[in-house]
Amino acid sequence: MTHQELVEHFERLTLSPELFSHREHVRLAWIYLREYPPLTALEKFCDGLKRFAASLGKADRYHETISWAYLLLIHERMAKTGLAHSWEAFAEANDDLFDWNPSILSRYYREETLQSDVAKRVFLFPDK
Repeated sequence: MTHQELVEHFERLTLSPELFSHREHVRLAWIYLREYPPLTALEKFCDGLKRFAASLGKADRYHETISWAYLLLIHERMAKTGLAHSWEAFAEANDDLFDWNPSILSRYYREETLQSDVAKRVFLFPDK
């Protein structure tokens, strides 16, 4: 699926959940960060995730801290590496972003923090 197709299906809520793996979440954040200023990308990404989860009847799956933290990490990596032009090069240089259990966030957050109800509702700063 092209970048444009991913964004269009995601925003129209026609993306099959089976095609929206963690890797595709990271790719979507990377696409938004290429196309928009960081705060706009953050807003579009998070609002889209909320709408997508709600469309599947899983609104409770959205997690604000995880969503913001990943997008901010991706933004930082794009700036440090200069790899905003190629998804493949970015993904290869940042393979730690794709680990899920444990995720890269375990470097920054205590597990009990990420599991808290408040972390699901609002962005919490790292506590490690």
